[in-house]
Amino acid sequence: MNNVIVDYRISSGEKLILEQNGYNVILTSPCNNLYTAICGHPDVLICIIDKNTILVHKDTPVDFIEKLKNLNIKVIKSKNSLNEKYPFDIILNAVNLKNTFIHNLKFTDEFLYNEISKKLLINVNQGYTKCSTAVISENAIITSDSGIAAAAKENKIDVLFLPYGDIELNGFEYGFIGGTCGLLDNNTIAFYGNLEYYKFGKEVLTFIKKYNLTPLYLREGKLVDRGSILFF
Repeated sequence: MNNVIVDYRISSGEKLILEQNGYNVILTSPCNNLYTAICGHPDVLICIIDKNTILVHKDTPVDFIEKLKNLNIKVIKSKNSLNEKYPFDIILNAVNLKNTFIHNLKFTDEFLYNEISKKLLINVNQGYTKCSTAVISENAIITSDSGIAAAAKENKIDVLFLPYGDIELNGFEYGFIGGTCGLLDNNTIAFYGNLEYYKFGKEVLTFIKKYNLTPLYLREGKLVDRGSILFF
């Protein structure tokens, strides 16, 4: 069975849709060092190294780590702890593709950097790199961050660049596109919400169709930023 890691605050309906589509849903454990809005976001707490290896933040509860180990996953802890003060909250919030790693490399956790150092490293100013980026394929992304868009294009990554806004995130004016979704396989991308309610939904649908992706809507209504859905 395929596995996905999601924010522990996912609704029962969203969780059920994932399960009905054949996914084993693993809920994050909240990190009390972070502010409430992102304390359970997978893309802040975790970085998937590859299908067999996951790096978690240093203070991850033992029971969560055991869940991963029971799935025969090698678990690595970060060198540093997360903290709500920037940049200590973004040390794992990177876009990690098969051959490419995108992040503000000044703040990448040392142990994470060791795992990806042989890849093509793309440095950007945006520390919330994964929050800001929806991965569509190994060579295609969606982002609202101009720095990420420019750096990706320079490295021959196809980019759909969208304005900020029209994404819900509790406590903030808006959320980020990367936190609304997650690539589940070569054919499916799941969204917390329905693109019909998103101001730029038509553009997203056209872009993902180019990569033969079908959207799986986990809820009706506007897109919500719950942190990236992490598939392994």
